[in-house]
Formats: sequence, structure tokens, C-alpha cells
Amino acid sequence: QVQLVESGGGLVQPGGSLRLSCIISPDIFGIYSWGWYRQTPGKDREFVARIGRDGTTYYADFVKDRFTISRENAENTLYLQMNSLKSEDTAMYYCNGPIIGSRQGSFWGQGTQVTVSP
Repeated sequence: QVQLVESGGGLVQPGGSLRLSCIISPDIFGIYSWGWYRQTPGKDREFVARIGRDGTTYYADFVKDRFTISRENAENTLYLQMNSLKSEDTAMYYCNGPIIGSRQGSFWGQGTQVTVSP
């Protein structure tokens, strides 16, 4: 069973920053791509970013130049650095994988809430 455990969410003012972390089962972390999704009540989960095993990244248009996805293979950890946060970034954020191609993976973490509010 693949395990994903997110942390790092919280309340932040508009324009602020947060860094999300996701610790993933070490036996497969380094082999695959992983990603971040987010969801607000009443809406489907939407793709935010993904990173390949070689570090190649891909972002949704609405987070380009504000969010940075990264990975630390030695610590089997996935990160999402979020800068210049906006109220519309408020959501539950989930890490996901393993991603093959651009297809959503089968496993999800429990989610971490990000709230952007004055």
C-alpha cells in the first residue's frame, strides 16, 4: 500500500507564502512522477502541478510563476512552495501518484487545508 502524508497547510494573508510537504512511501518515491491537486467544496479536484523522476515540472496555468513543485528523493518528500497567494487559492491540497504520463495516480494523501484570507 502506497502512503502519502501531507502537511504544511494553514491560514495565510493574501500575498503570503506557504510550503506544503508530502512524505511518500520510500520504496517507490524515486521511481515515479508525483503531483499536487486541490479541491474546493462543490467542485472537482483540479490539477496544480506535477514533477517527474528527472525533475521535469509541469504546472496549471493559474499557478505558473507563483508555485514551485520540487522533490527530495533522499527524504522521499514532495514539496509545493506557494508564493503570492490569492484568496482563490483557498482549497484542500492533496498529493497524488504515482503519475504515469499525465494521468492522475491511484493514491491520495489525506489533504492539507490552505486558507488565504485577510
